[in-house]
Amino acid sequence: MGHETEGAGRGLQGDGECISALLGSTLYCTRPKVTWRADSPDRNPTAPLTHTRTVTAAMRIIWPLLNAFKVPMTPAIWNRFLLMMRQLGASEIGGQAKLLFVLLILFLFAMNGLNVLNSYMNRDFMTAVEHQDMQGFVHYALLFIFVLGISTVVAVIYRYTEEKLGLIWRKWLTQQAIDRYLDDRTYFRLHSSGQLPNPDQRISEDIRALTATTLSFTLMFLNATFTVVAFSGVLWTISPLLFVVAVAYSILGSLLTIYLGKPLVKLNYDQLDREANFRSRLVHVRENAESVALLRREERLRVRLRYRLDQLTSNFQRIIEVNRNLGFFTTGYNYLIQIIPALFVAPLFIKGHAEFGVITQSAVAFGHLLGAFSLIVTQFQSISTYTAVVARLNALRDAMTQTGPEQAPKVEFCEDCGSIAFEHLTLNAQRDGRLLLKDLSLSVPSGVCLLVRSTSEAAEKALFRATADLWYRGEGRILHPGHDAIFFLPERPYVPPGTLREILLRTAQERWLPDWQILASLESLNLQQALAKAGGLDTEHDWGDLLSLSEQQRLSFARVLLASPRFVFLDHPSRSLSECSLGELLNLLRNQGITYLTLGDMDDDPRFYDRLLEIAADGSWRIRPPTSNDAADSDRPGGKGSGARKHRPPASDVEDL
Repeated sequence: MGHETEGAGRGLQGDGECISALLGSTLYCTRPKVTWRADSPDRNPTAPLTHTRTVTAAMRIIWPLLNAFKVPMTPAIWNRFLLMMRQLGASEIGGQAKLLFVLLILFLFAMNGLNVLNSYMNRDFMTAVEHQDMQGFVHYALLFIFVLGISTVVAVIYRYTEEKLGLIWRKWLTQQAIDRYLDDRTYFRLHSSGQLPNPDQRISEDIRALTATTLSFTLMFLNATFTVVAFSGVLWTISPLLFVVAVAYSILGSLLTIYLGKPLVKLNYDQLDREANFRSRLVHVRENAESVALLRREERLRVRLRYRLDQLTSNFQRIIEVNRNLGFFTTGYNYLIQIIPALFVAPLFIKGHAEFGVITQSAVAFGHLLGAFSLIVTQFQSISTYTAVVARLNALRDAMTQTGPEQAPKVEFCEDCGSIAFEHLTLNAQRDGRLLLKDLSLSVPSGVCLLVRSTSEAAEKALFRATADLWYRGEGRILHPGHDAIFFLPERPYVPPGTLREILLRTAQERWLPDWQILASLESLNLQQALAKAGGLDTEHDWGDLLSLSEQQRLSFARVLLASPRFVFLDHPSRSLSECSLGELLNLLRNQGITYLTLGDMDDDPRFYDRLLEIAADGSWRIRPPTSNDAADSDRPGGKGSGARKHRPPASDVEDL
């Protein structure tokens, strides 16, 4: 009686319970069992609903189920879902999505009509066999084959339409999530706070599951509604008692399934996170392969990977055990469907009150009707996974829309001002609120280069990030000419994916900047060898493997020289560059009129700077010119500046300081 069919989209498995209409063969299954599998590598998403009234009707049925599973489907979450549907309908793809959804509804009507027609043809076909009517047998066999051909065409086009609609919904929804994730540096806030694990998996995997499962559930609800309307009359005319048994049997099965399978919701939620954690550890090994091999950290990493694997498998073992207990019930439930119609209709045939074909017709009608009433039983695993996806995406949405704390430094842009100004700036540690910097009031005009030193590296980092509008605990004002006029170079150079041209130039800058200027900049930074290894400006590489750390840092400086901002803020450049190399780069910046502010170590040479900002461990600070004693300390044996040729830059006007 059971028959395996593909569900809506790849990665979904259909397990329709279609009753045999012709000697055990399956006609057409309109009640697929959809099971979303988190480990399916090739599942395609299915689609959105663009008609909010239809979605609302479906969710009125689904909502009590979600409440039964203790899913946080609050009115606010539901309103967000409806708003998303309206936004999809009003988007540039809204017209196409609405058309595809209307086609799906029409196909559902067609398939249910064909199924009802098939049930009557089965009845007449089997009756012809019983009466040994060869002419009737051939007639109904040919008609049966013709209807099956039409059903095949409708089913294939229905499947294609569903997958097409799902694809455009997933693309649209993922684009919305990506935009929100990258806007206002939300990705950084989520990473630094650590409040939401694995946002990347939620965007890539959970959105795919949401689009697939939402449409599948809604279409199944609509199909179940049509099936009830189509087959209730058929089954009632055969046996009113059998109709009542079908309804009662499905209600009892649904209640017992909820009771036995409720733990799956929490277990599936945990499983998604543990799968993501295990995968992230494997990615860490791949991205740091050379360092792991050089430091021989395989054993330590093996222990950590096995720990993650143990967490994953132990949770999955509990899922298997719940599914085992649930399977005892659902499997027996589905097997009984095969015999129940015969128990009620066969006596009618034996007594001569019904034809033989009525038995097969009752089996078909009972199977379709019971399937419509038993969505919880047949779809329980999908529902439990869906609830976990809903909760995870709601947490992602809340985290991405959460505003920063009110007690944060206020960064203002002043395009006309020629300085970076800090007004009564106080910074606290992000986690424990410890005071890092107290009441800094300072103006750094263009042309005045500043070295920042502190016994607390946390204070230096806080000042660096606060200037970039990436610090969320503190108070005061920061004024600078805007992000286009100030560049920030982190301590560890970042070389993004792309060609060398894309790495070096701002967006749209490649349209007007000639190649000779790019090549001249690379030559001034002694990057000819890096250019040769890259094979030109327009070849993509894995730059982290191709270039040394020093070459990556020099590429960052080349980008600054080509963009020529007013200011650049450097985070400990001496840790990846020699003192001589750093001195040459700083002179290049000064000669091009770029003012640099640098976070430095205590032994960094201050003679390349006009002012020295010192931050104490208690957050107090002082600003002063560098002295010969500072230079002597850096040249002392063992200091980083010993033996290096130094060139004191020309004096600058520092009255603003």
